[in-house]
Amino acid sequence: MDFVLLPIVLLAAFLNGYGIWNDQYANSYYTTAVGSMLSNFHNFFYASLDSAGSVTVDKPPVVFWIQTAFAYVFGLHGWSVILPQVLAGIGSVLLIYFMVKPTYGLAAARISALVLATVPVVAAVSRTNNIDSMLVFTLLLGSWFLFKGSKQGSTWRILVAFGLIGVAFNMKMLQAYMILPAFYLFYLIAFQAKWRRKIILLIGSTAVLAVVSLSWAVTVDSIPEDERPYIGSSETNSVMELAFGYNGLARLTGQQNTAGNAGMPNGMGQGDNRGNRGDSSSGPKQTGSDVPGVGQDVNAPDNDNMNGSNGNFPNRQMPNDMEMPNGRDFGGGMGGMFGTGEKGPLRLFQTELSGQASWLLPVVLLGCIAIFAGLRRRNITNKHKEALFWLTWLLPVAAFFSVAGFFHQYYLIMLAPPIAALTGAGFVAMWKSYRDRNGWQAWLLPVSVLLTTLFGWYIMQVYNGTIGAGWSISELIAGILVTVILIVMLHRTHQWKQGFIIAGFIVMLIGPIYWAFTPITYGGNSMIPAAGPTGSNGMFGGAGMGMPMGNGAGDTEMPTMGGRGGMGNRNEEVDTVTLNYLKEHNTGETYLFATTDYNQAAPYIIDERAAVITLGGFSGSDPVYTTDELEQLVKSGQVKYFMVGGMGGRGGNSDISDWIKEHGTEIPTSEWKTGTDSGSMDNGDTESEAGLGFGFGFGFGFGGQTTLYEVKL
Repeated sequence: MDFVLLPIVLLAAFLNGYGIWNDQYANSYYTTAVGSMLSNFHNFFYASLDSAGSVTVDKPPVVFWIQTAFAYVFGLHGWSVILPQVLAGIGSVLLIYFMVKPTYGLAAARISALVLATVPVVAAVSRTNNIDSMLVFTLLLGSWFLFKGSKQGSTWRILVAFGLIGVAFNMKMLQAYMILPAFYLFYLIAFQAKWRRKIILLIGSTAVLAVVSLSWAVTVDSIPEDERPYIGSSETNSVMELAFGYNGLARLTGQQNTAGNAGMPNGMGQGDNRGNRGDSSSGPKQTGSDVPGVGQDVNAPDNDNMNGSNGNFPNRQMPNDMEMPNGRDFGGGMGGMFGTGEKGPLRLFQTELSGQASWLLPVVLLGCIAIFAGLRRRNITNKHKEALFWLTWLLPVAAFFSVAGFFHQYYLIMLAPPIAALTGAGFVAMWKSYRDRNGWQAWLLPVSVLLTTLFGWYIMQVYNGTIGAGWSISELIAGILVTVILIVMLHRTHQWKQGFIIAGFIVMLIGPIYWAFTPITYGGNSMIPAAGPTGSNGMFGGAGMGMPMGNGAGDTEMPTMGGRGGMGNRNEEVDTVTLNYLKEHNTGETYLFATTDYNQAAPYIIDERAAVITLGGFSGSDPVYTTDELEQLVKSGQVKYFMVGGMGGRGGNSDISDWIKEHGTEIPTSEWKTGTDSGSMDNGDTESEAGLGFGFGFGFGFGGQTTLYEVKL
């Protein structure tokens, strides 16, 4: 039992789990899916977003299956759907420890575990119900089997390793394949067997990878479209197209499908939404749901449906008197829009991204030099092979994020495992070279301390106005001081020499540890998590994206997190007047109401366990229903009330909206909504209900109000 590991695990548990009970809905888009999945197997299998099983979320179902199991046992709460990710984050810390220890030793394993626990983006993501923490755990588990199988020549372990990558594909599709170069390279150089057996096993492992990866997608795509939900955010109602398009190549190019563009300002959305499926249909959509779905929240998962070629606003003026933050330009396509910096080789070192996972990259660089300094052609050891594995994980992923057109800051959790492993292995290698006074290699340790603390100062000093200058200056001074001491002691023997080496490592961790605590101390963002002093207030996450909200009087204030999913989750409370009206006037319809904006459905599904239909998926513009199908729903007595609007510019299917308005009777707002008169909302209520903004799941609506229609045919 390593008693040093215990406090590291406890630290990870605290960073990942403290306060999750305050997050009522977490990422409500995903929580809503879990709620619907609890209602019946049809919704469970497809990861359906709504009670009717009309449309899926925009990711495969494996993580949601796990979250649903936890919700079944503990009840549907924010914390119960977050808990699997908390445990996955802790599990990743343990896995990195046990992967590093056999080859690099106890000290390296402890360092790697501590680093992974305190990578800021890991802490930020693992305390939400977003997929990525579970994804990283699965990839690390596969890597552990790969290491074990290669060392022992075990066929079944290699097959399991590649099979787990296939499972990870069914969590977040092509993002799981980012580590395949590392898998293939390590297998070829480390698996102990004759080449004939090695090649045959490699072919078999690749076949297992393909079968597991595509099993759910092929199954779903083979089912007739009128017997399953629409595949949310896809162009062609196909899981395969979703995997290799929207969740694949589009991430690199930044060209998203047009569904998510509906209602976007100024060229952020181009053209029409994929077209409505027309007014002809073979019959009503199969809902697969007989009872109301247990509820869940409603907010965007990745909120990936924002796209377009240009996210700029004229004269830096945003809706509702908001202005662009100084020094931040949202140009450059979606990378700029989501605060991911400018494309280029130094993107991970830019202010927008560096605070998430890049703090220790100088240590990684110099540590790898120390590891490979003694490499000889006939003397390739396990240390070299495993370092190559981690490098082949790190470099392609870093290259992708350096040029990718569309991603969120929290995707950088993919960098955390190789950074942690190489920091542990590299720091110990530099430590040994310093201790042994091994020529020029002995200088790597003090140089790494100096460069890392300088980089840490660079990251933190941007936030001096928020956190005070003491943190950045203290790290800088401490780093310089320890570096000088290490240089002075290089050719001397002193009993405190090892203590100063440890002090150097601790100094390098000042920044990452502070940043890892920011989701707790400053509040988090469950929808688009990011670490940093602006994590809860950043419009699209942390890292300098704090967005002052104008109040129309020239003053600004930052929105607070609240307990319903954090900034970005536009979660409305249940309006008791609305609920009572809909229940009192329900004449046996299966569904309480249908809505073009899933945010409106969320509190009713979650808090009231009401059966609600979402007509357009996340963006509001997925062609889930045709007008013929909608007409059949009404005629069959399944639904008669429809809520239209509420997210301002939130797209939607225009044919559906027009049909509802043409065949429906508008209900005066004063009859069914709190705080209104004469069927109209006052300004304050409009802003609180419509949110502050963009009509794409960010909870910032451009204004506009909800209208309730009763449709009888």
